[in-house]
Amino acid sequence: MNTQPPILDQMRSELSDHRLWQTRAVVLAFGALSGLVVVLFTWLTDKALALFHFVHAQSFWVPLVWTPACTAFIVWMTQRYYPGATGSGIPQVMAAVDAQVPSQARGLFVSIKLSVSKLILTAVGLAGGLSLGREGPSVQIAAGVMHASRRWLPARSAVSAHGLLIAGGAAGIAAAFNTPLGGIMFAIEELSRRPEQRSNGLLMAAIILSGLMGMSVFGNSTYFGVIHVQPVSLSLVLPGLWVALWCGVAGGLFARLVTASLSGHGKDVFTRIRNRYPVRFAAGCGLAVAIIGLVSQGDTFGSGYGHTRDLLEHGSEPGKLYVLFKFMTTWITTWSGVPGGIFAPSLAIGAGIGADVAHWTGHFDTPALIAVGMAGFLAAVTQAPMTSFIIVMEMVDGYNLVLTLMAGALVASGVSRLLSAPLYANLAQMQLMRMPGYKPDPSAFKH
Repeated sequence: MNTQPPILDQMRSELSDHRLWQTRAVVLAFGALSGLVVVLFTWLTDKALALFHFVHAQSFWVPLVWTPACTAFIVWMTQRYYPGATGSGIPQVMAAVDAQVPSQARGLFVSIKLSVSKLILTAVGLAGGLSLGREGPSVQIAAGVMHASRRWLPARSAVSAHGLLIAGGAAGIAAAFNTPLGGIMFAIEELSRRPEQRSNGLLMAAIILSGLMGMSVFGNSTYFGVIHVQPVSLSLVLPGLWVALWCGVAGGLFARLVTASLSGHGKDVFTRIRNRYPVRFAAGCGLAVAIIGLVSQGDTFGSGYGHTRDLLEHGSEPGKLYVLFKFMTTWITTWSGVPGGIFAPSLAIGAGIGADVAHWTGHFDTPALIAVGMAGFLAAVTQAPMTSFIIVMEMVDGYNLVLTLMAGALVASGVSRLLSAPLYANLAQMQLMRMPGYKPDPSAFKH
């Protein structure tokens, strides 16, 4: 029995429903707008980091004053005016899509005001030379833009605020890294846990359109250039396994350390100072970042993007203690409470681990091991292995390394799970505690 409606009736229903077309137009327009905002954010952060390098070039000791001052100013602003802008931005979006959060409370986590403040304060952080990335903040910025589109949607629209937040967060990743597939996988793996939300074509189109905004401005270029690797062979298995294991251990410890540091429940002297004097503590963190940066001859300042690209494209070797120093500055920067992400620094740490293993083992295909390290450490920190390997694959045009990157990310993520609960899930619980009357589920917060 044919249950299909007549073709003319189907066409009439599809074309005459103005609410359907209004919904499509609004979602796609705001998807494009969120991508353009992230492009603006990218440009601003690049200029901010260039400003820091210019200031640093005037005298080697300037960061000892400049970096603490910037850090203290940022934390003072977030504490006084924009508490929802602190940290990565991904936990805020995860909190906003939580089923326990009523619509009127979402402004605590995502809004146009928070998007603007996140954009500016993250740029100030990079102008101060702090070890932070812009990709996590891009998630909150784009989610705030997409969420604002709800007021332009028709009544009883099929697109929910929940769906807009997920699409916006994923669009932020897509536009920041120029990786539309990575943005979609991020929506599936990190932001949305329910299968029925994984196949909404309109929201997926908005994510892809946001990624295309980056391509239209910067061209169809990969984030870290194009790496040239040798044909994959069995000789890569053992060094690649070493890279994945080291990334898993280091990433798991990093996630555990960040969770413990930001929880504010410790009894150590640093936690007491941070809780009582957050601005002074931030200045101290900025000073520590500056000192480590000077000791590393400037390698650890900023997101690590330039250093990672040099490792991949030019085969330059990291400093002997680069991985440790970058690990420390990224943790200290996060601990200070400034807005900023950990994606780009994580990629830099993973790249350093891959380069170190290539040096120790004498393996000839250093770029491949660096790429495995990037995917591995990011997967270990976020415990989102599919997102991590797809992002790295798209960023380095490493489609011939698909299985290698996937295996490295899965191994590193598996090792990390033995050491730490998922980082962003814990941080999202901390964000939810800011909501008046919220009673946390003891089983939801994991140490």
